[in-house]
Amino acid sequence: MAFIVLLLAAVASVGAAGAAEDRVILKIDGKIAGSGDREFTRSQLESLGSGEIRTSTPWHEGVQTFEGVPLDTVMRAVGAQGSKVVVVALNQYRTEIPLTDFADYKVLLAMKRGGQYMEVRDKGPLFVIYPFDGNPNLKSERYYNRSAWQVRSITVE
Repeated sequence: MAFIVLLLAAVASVGAAGAAEDRVILKIDGKIAGSGDREFTRSQLESLGSGEIRTSTPWHEGVQTFEGVPLDTVMRAVGAQGSKVVVVALNQYRTEIPLTDFADYKVLLAMKRGGQYMEVRDKGPLFVIYPFDGNPNLKSERYYNRSAWQVRSITVE
């Protein structure tokens, strides 16, 4: 009986992981190629490529490793044609970011911290993160305020 319970628990966790990969976690709209919005699941975002940032942040203790997709890659994938984006979080927090930041500073749309996918309670599932330790100019309120967690949508303007 215990074996059956363990087996069912394992199957359920695999199913939950698969469901997370197939659920839409990001919507991009605005001045993008094609018509309509673009929606991405975690696996679709991961298929665009990967990047990593090791940095300290005002919100975590010590240096953290973030993994995700470079935002300049995401913008190229949707054919972004604007000069800035408006990032909106699950709690309706909004921040404006110049598109040039993404290439200039290698900004990441992080999905993992410390090798683990970020849950909503841990600033996930998506976190716009700058490499603060790589450039002293980034350690300012301007760039801290551009970092958004629990990202749900991006509008290109």
